[in-house]
Amino acid sequence: MKRLTLIILTAIVLSGCSTNDWRTAKRDSAGIAPLPNEHSDAVIQAYAADLFGFRGYFAVHTWISAKAKGADSYTVYDVVGWRTSRGLPALKIADDIPDRYWYNSKPEVLLDIRGEAAERLIPKIDAAAKRYPWADEYRLVPGPNSNTFPAWIAKEVPELGLELPFKAFGSGYASK
Repeated sequence: MKRLTLIILTAIVLSGCSTNDWRTAKRDSAGIAPLPNEHSDAVIQAYAADLFGFRGYFAVHTWISAKAKGADSYTVYDVVGWRTSRGLPALKIADDIPDRYWYNSKPEVLLDIRGEAAERLIPKIDAAAKRYPWADEYRLVPGPNSNTFPAWIAKEVPELGLELPFKAFGSGYASK
């Protein structure tokens, strides 16, 4: 049994090591979010995608995207740890691709709200994001990390009904 476990763990690690370099990994749109020029209504979507390499077997990265009614782009609310090593806040709020592949991993939609409900909730998401208490911090374990941020938004804006997947490690940090 120990030998089988060792073989399985080795296969997982080696499969993660054979993945393309993160710098060349797919980061374009997955074609999930409605195109702003074809969908004028407000849209809120939350996504989860497996982490890069072997870590994706165990954990996901989560983020929130929002488009106001009539807007020609999405605002993406996202926490990324490497930003802090460059002297930047971990929290990034910017116009960006809403449904971007997360380093070769196609995102899964966790939440999709459109129309008037999204119009009412976008200002609440934005206000909660701007008061996120760990905007300049990142720790993989126990958090705050990329999953802590959407958990914080879900706590601050409960009418979203956002539930994060089991693999969203660090989401429990928001309850502290």
